[in-house]
Amino acid sequence: MTQQNDPVKKRRFRKGSVVRMKDIAQDLGLSTMTISKALRGHSDIRKETRERVLKRMRELNYQPNFAARALITGRTWTIGLVVPDLIHPFFAQIAKAISAVTQPAGYGLVITSSEDNAELERKEIAQLLARRVDAMIIASAQVSTESFQLIENRRIPYVLIDRRISGWPANFVGVDDKAVGLLATQHLIEQGCKRIAHIAGGKISTALGRLNGFKRALAVAHMRLLPAHIVSIGTSGDDRGELGGYEATKKLLQIFPRLDGVFCLNDPVAMGAMRAILEAGLRIPKDIAVVGCGNVHYSGFLRVPLTTVDQDSTAIGKYSAELCLSLIDAKRTPPAKELLITPKLIVRESSVRR
Repeated sequence: MTQQNDPVKKRRFRKGSVVRMKDIAQDLGLSTMTISKALRGHSDIRKETRERVLKRMRELNYQPNFAARALITGRTWTIGLVVPDLIHPFFAQIAKAISAVTQPAGYGLVITSSEDNAELERKEIAQLLARRVDAMIIASAQVSTESFQLIENRRIPYVLIDRRISGWPANFVGVDDKAVGLLATQHLIEQGCKRIAHIAGGKISTALGRLNGFKRALAVAHMRLLPAHIVSIGTSGDDRGELGGYEATKKLLQIFPRLDGVFCLNDPVAMGAMRAILEAGLRIPKDIAVVGCGNVHYSGFLRVPLTTVDQDSTAIGKYSAELCLSLIDAKRTPPAKELLITPKLIVRESSVRR
């Protein structure tokens, strides 16, 4: 007997039989186009209809025929994600959030690492273009625009995340890095720190923005800044992590022995800095207060829980994926869009001195 809330009588499928999109459509009394749009999370489809379609697909273990779909739509149903480091918790959290959006929409995620190397990144982007991905999401290690010009020539939509390319108008999702540096340094000043150093990255936008915020906070507080108070590690800071933070802090303690506060480019760098401070027989935060950036998932479980600036990696992943899907579906290339997430200070024991 047909259920009252479902006027269409569901067909019975033999175990092991191949279920097609057409079968799902007939089964639910919907068009194949509606099923396709529901699978992609298209805005034309009501939430109730999409949930009904997805529920039936799960019941029947429906497996999309991507080769057939590619022939019909001209899409490969894949999105490329390029990050500097697959192990870095910040980028891992972003990848997880992207997948949570793209997977229900029927897209596979091809993830690759540039190892924070511009030349390797160019090769990885070329490989993704050869795979004919439908879009890309990139946290770039490059300062040139060559690869992005190539992507645009192929008419492949892309979104930059976390890192901008100076002077290049592109879709971007990330945080206001100057605000990150300002928040972190102002907090150290408020805790009574008088001699504050910064462990910085290289010339990527995140590092430059946080450095500018650090300098701005000191200037507003009328605090003296010497070149020796800033130690730069690697090309970005993400490529050196804990080891870079450890080595930079040992150097700082030699040239800046009265150091009482340090703002680190990111959380892994801050963890290395804390190790060097403790090895020197100093106390955190009584002798030296430490602030990082990224709020990686284990920051609160360290020997001294780390004060950090939260960039909301989940939001970066979610918004970049949603923007990517909208660009794929757009009939015309829209103007570049920028989505800036407001950073938030997460105060823990590594910096509180009162």
